Amino acid sequence: MDRPNVVWITLESTRMDHTSLDGYSRDTTPNLARIAGMGGGRAFADCHTHGVWTLASSASILTGTVPTHHGAGMENDAIPEDLDTIPERLSEQGYRTACLSPNSHLSSATGLDRGFDEFTWLSADTLWEAAGPRILAKYARNCRRHGPGFTTDTRKHGTSYLMNEIAKRQLGSYADDEEPFFLYAHYGDPHHPYHPPQRFLDRYADDFAMDTDRAQRLGFYHHDNFHQLIADGCPFAADEWDALQALYDGEIAHTDELVGDLFDHANRLGLDDTVFVITADHGELFGEQGMLAHLVVADDAVTHVPLVVHGANAITDHDGETVQHADVMRTLLDAAGARTDGLHGIDLREETREHSLTQRGAKRACKNLDRFGELNPAFDPSPYHTATLSALRTHEFKYQRSDDRAELLRLPDEDRDVSEEHPEVKERLDEALDMVLEADGQPAANERSLPVDGNTASPFGDRSEPVTLVARTCVVPCMRRRIRWRICSGQR
Repeated sequence: MDRPNVVWITLESTRMDHTSLDGYSRDTTPNLARIAGMGGGRAFADCHTHGVWTLASSASILTGTVPTHHGAGMENDAIPEDLDTIPERLSEQGYRTACLSPNSHLSSATGLDRGFDEFTWLSADTLWEAAGPRILAKYARNCRRHGPGFTTDTRKHGTSYLMNEIAKRQLGSYADDEEPFFLYAHYGDPHHPYHPPQRFLDRYADDFAMDTDRAQRLGFYHHDNFHQLIADGCPFAADEWDALQALYDGEIAHTDELVGDLFDHANRLGLDDTVFVITADHGELFGEQGMLAHLVVADDAVTHVPLVVHGANAITDHDGETVQHADVMRTLLDAAGARTDGLHGIDLREETREHSLTQRGAKRACKNLDRFGELNPAFDPSPYHTATLSALRTHEFKYQRSDDRAELLRLPDEDRDVSEEHPEVKERLDEALDMVLEADGQPAANERSLPVDGNTASPFGDRSEPVTLVARTCVVPCMRRRIRWRICSGQR
């Protein structure tokens, strides 16, 4: 590859086992499957995210480092000022760089806009400027096909169609350029509230025992009350679980259609020397380990995500299945001639990965666990880790460790500790985790407070209502036999 163009698409909250790439009963992602099956395409069966929510995961994608190194979405609200970003590295090689985001966890507030020549944040306040009259008029004409129809209820209007049209416009601006480009587009769906266009809900309406109006109300009830619902033990009836997952799958299917449209648009523009990467920032929980959304746990439901790559032989010819986002970024940067010093991924042209590392911070977990207890004093927090959690996963086992305790899980069961049955596996993965954390997991900076110049979204992931996110904590290295981090947040 000679300085290829790169289009990186990150979908919100899309778990692998709800896609057509993983033998799912519903054909939710025919376009991802089509792109993966084309010449030069590849789907990776075992991609796990570095973080369990948008900020931590996006920061890992856009810095190429693990969460305890960059700190964002762990115990800090932004990446360190002196940590190089992927667009900064590509800009040094003459790349034009642009980012499209509807999520303020990916914005100037978190430092993840740094290095992009153009940064478009799509929100209610920026809608006219970001999309422009032509795209807004096009959405109005298509609001029944790609939205809820004509309604003033803004929560029912997703941003993904607008994002897709802006991305197509951005690609058009590059069509006659000689210099390569990097376009990073973060799609806001299928994040809760799950509210797909009616045609996608109708597609799965026969799979649940309630009318679609009631199902849509249930989707918003889930979104508005999921902390209370978790505190109460996720008390959904079988038909309600069916309806929620049909709503979720409808949003995945709609977003897949848009991604396929963007891919085809790039081909029509003649952008042949372009690498397309399509993945997700994290998955979504539907009662696994007693959780909803993407809170507290590092279950496969929230870490195992789709990864489709098209147009990069160095990646698509890779022999291994286990891969993480930092691996793809490192390989692409090396192909572009950019610096790769300080990156934590492997070069997929030369190495394979034995295990993946996912990390979950203490601050957000403690805040949520405290809230569950306030909402329902009977809520039992004891099954959950309160300290910073690192999970090392192989094909057969997941070993997760914090300052609270360590557990060995034999997949796919993530509810029972099998350490006593497999002590040699626990010891081997414990040593492997030590090595990974010693090599990559050291904090890039101590506690720091970066300037926050704008609104940031709720840490619980409301995709439409910006609020201010302010928090302070410190990370103190704790050395025993292992490298660990004890979180001094005052929340225990």
